[in-house]
Formats: sequence, C-alpha cells, structure tokens
Amino acid sequence: MCDGRNRDLELTSELVPLFVITKGRGLPPRDLYSHTTLVTAQEGAPVAARTLPPEARQVMELVTDGFLSVAEVAGRTRLPLGVVRILLAQLEEGGLILVRPPIPRAQSVDRELLSAVIDGLRAIAGA
Repeated sequence: MCDGRNRDLELTSELVPLFVITKGRGLPPRDLYSHTTLVTAQEGAPVAARTLPPEARQVMELVTDGFLSVAEVAGRTRLPLGVVRILLAQLEEGGLILVRPPIPRAQSVDRELLSAVIDGLRAIAGA
C-alpha cells in the first residue's frame, strides 16, 4: 500500500535527473532555440566534448556530422525539448556548437510571371 509520502517521492524523483542535467539553469528565450533552429558542432569541438556530461556529449555526437534541428536533437536523445534547449545554450556559450536560424519558408511562386517569362523565351527562341 502506498502512502502520500511515497507518491510525492515518485512524482519528484523523475525531475531530479533533469535538474541535474541542466545544472538548475533556466530556459533560454524561446525564439533563440526554436524547434526548427539548426545546430552543428564547431570545428575541433568533438575533442573538447570528451569532458562534457553524458547528455551534452550525446548532443555533440549527434550534431558533429552536420546540421540538425533542435526538435531532431530532442527526438534522438529522448530528452525533453526544454532540457535540450538548455544544453544547446550551454554548448553555444562554450563555443562548441554553431547555431543557425531556420531556413525561411519559400515564398509562393507567381505563376503568371513564370508564364510570361516562358512565353517571352519562346518568342525569342522562335519556338
């Protein structure tokens, strides 16, 4: 039979590792590390990453070979998005990662303009 004290321990015990992973640090601004922000390791960073805690080292291993989005890093590490954002902020402050804003969404194509260009090219080419 479970008393109230054990239930409280169960609810808080899952939070302790996350607090330890982030060293009690708060979340960075939401727009700084959005879901689609891209991150990659700086050149030479994998060598420096050897001294990092396991979770940060795992993030570094993922982003060493190229850009990944923040959401992909969270999914692959199975860490909560907030924890990943905090880890990324720490890694960026340490000069270990490069952060790039998401690629902007492509603008809609003006089909009338494209048709006019094609018609003009056909007229010039005599087709």
